[in-house]
Amino acid sequence: MFITIDRPAGLTATGPSPHFLMLQNLFAATCLWALTTVGLWGQNTPPNIVMIISDDQSWTDYGFMGHDVIQTPHLDALAAESATFTRGYVPTALCRPSLVTLVNGLYTHQHKISGNDPAHSLADPKRQKEKYAELRAQVISHIDHQPTVPQILGKKGYLSHQSGKWWEGNFSRGGFTHGMTRGFPNPGGRHGDDGLKIGRTGMLPVFNFITEATMEKKPFFVWYAPFLPHTPHNPPQHILDKYRQPDRSEFVAKYYAMCDWFDDTCGQLVQFLDEKNLRENTLIVYVTDNGWIQSEKSGKYAPRSKQSANEGGTRTPIMFNWPGKIKPGLRSDLCSSIDIVPTMLSAAGAKIPSNLPGLDLMPVLKSGAPIQRDTIFGEGFAHDIANIETPEDSLLYRWAIEGKWKLLLTYDGKVGRYASSHPRSEKRPQLYDVLSDPDETVNVASQHPEVVARLAKKLQNWWPVKERKTISEWKE
Repeated sequence: MFITIDRPAGLTATGPSPHFLMLQNLFAATCLWALTTVGLWGQNTPPNIVMIISDDQSWTDYGFMGHDVIQTPHLDALAAESATFTRGYVPTALCRPSLVTLVNGLYTHQHKISGNDPAHSLADPKRQKEKYAELRAQVISHIDHQPTVPQILGKKGYLSHQSGKWWEGNFSRGGFTHGMTRGFPNPGGRHGDDGLKIGRTGMLPVFNFITEATMEKKPFFVWYAPFLPHTPHNPPQHILDKYRQPDRSEFVAKYYAMCDWFDDTCGQLVQFLDEKNLRENTLIVYVTDNGWIQSEKSGKYAPRSKQSANEGGTRTPIMFNWPGKIKPGLRSDLCSSIDIVPTMLSAAGAKIPSNLPGLDLMPVLKSGAPIQRDTIFGEGFAHDIANIETPEDSLLYRWAIEGKWKLLLTYDGKVGRYASSHPRSEKRPQLYDVLSDPDETVNVASQHPEVVARLAKKLQNWWPVKERKTISEWKE
């Protein structure tokens, strides 16, 4: 690198003084640092990106969302420093399809991984093991048809690490350069195997990866999707003791403690980034894969939560944190996890695939302006995949939210083994004012037929369902 500095007036022809040479070298070093840090074209270095994905947690179960028992001080602090959307949603209330949306930015009916497992009607997993294994492999193959976030970021020089929940084979199948999950067909490779230890047995694999990426001077992407607060609800004793009360179900106390335990791991992760002086150039994104309402009588979830299209299944706070870049504050805009992939890619300066339906939120995250969108959409499918190539065969719900209104339509898709989770007892369209009735207790569809018609039309324009019928049209 050559730096030229004009000789000041009065400098003798015999050459520069030692003091002048020192200033010249200092200026050159400063310019070299600037070029290295900012880039030859004046662009900031790409941010590190950390995704925190909780597993089976209700949108209400945080201090910053108003829960009066569960303690989440670390997430509360992160929420205060983030653009925090309190009306965030995932389009599908089931972990596997929801996680695929978070890694490739497509709706379930687009990426086709609509459930957790192939239906047993396609092959008996005990008597037809080889055929069932082929079906599993066929489901996983859908991850190959759309570039993932780690693959796209890899072209920008990023290293990436997978930990926690991951259904789609080995971590490398999703484009991660590093990871914990060995994946199907390895033993225990259904949905995470070794990766499910993260958080529950410490954070060292993630910390080691961040340290390695930093030493290599590479930007990094972290997928932290721990098996928390997911069952088994077996929190550390000292945390459980905080929530035990004579009048509180042991099942509820354990779930509360699991939320607290998860929060503690998030605090460890954020603290590590702080200690490594990485926070200022790190985008942290927070979301839950799907909701959960804890049953008081068993270790299972209550109705109208996980797997359902109700608020208890689909709603989640969504946070974006990037100090100095993103304007913090609680926001009431409608936000969807479908927006997370294009937003992360935009922050990294990566090319956003043209077929992604979500919005790049970076402009409004920086400015604090409202999101320019009036409606978000979602869909619910059976846990068991009836047709691996045609998600519509398992379609149970579609929903749309416009302002205060939420329309929920129920369909005649094949349920499989989880019929009790989807009673589909309400055959009529369901319309709720979710601002005044977030528990969706009063169906006001008959009072607002024009709203039902408008939102039903929007749903059909969004995804034109051709084979399924709504339950009200279904003749058994």
